[in-house]
Amino acid sequence: MYKYKDTKINLIKGDITKLEIDAIVNAANNSLLGGGGVDGAIHRAGGGEILKECKEIGGCPTGEARITTAGKMPSKKVIHTVGPIYKDGKQNEEEFLYNAYFNSLKLAVKNKLKTIAFPSISTGVYGYPKNEASSIAIKAVIDFIDRYGEIDEVIFVAFSQEDYDLYYKKLNKNI
Repeated sequence: MYKYKDTKINLIKGDITKLEIDAIVNAANNSLLGGGGVDGAIHRAGGGEILKECKEIGGCPTGEARITTAGKMPSKKVIHTVGPIYKDGKQNEEEFLYNAYFNSLKLAVKNKLKTIAFPSISTGVYGYPKNEASSIAIKAVIDFIDRYGEIDEVIFVAFSQEDYDLYYKKLNKNI
């Protein structure tokens, strides 16, 4: 565990759908109607209630975030955010990815949620290089804490050992 100002920052290896926390973040697609990876796992674990709310929302632009119930999962809410599809690093991908993290945190605070868990956004089928993506994720969280505070705990949830090791090195260097 790390501490940055008044916010705990944790890193765990595991399944984000099992966390008993205020909000888990879904690395969603623009339709919000489910997909592969984390998105598919969250929709399967949460059940049809999430899909129903996502249909009512009607989608989400890249870099923005929307909130729904967590359905059958132990978390209170799911914050759906859409990271960029990585092309060449020259299509504002960094800005979109940063905004996905930052706007998820803003939505959490707006909904009085104090604990939030993030997967590694855009690094699966969207192809964002993991080394760059992890740096952007950590920077967005630190910038948010510097600007607003108001979050008690942020958890980075690594699905693979490779992701865990990458975040571990960067958190030890940055915090």
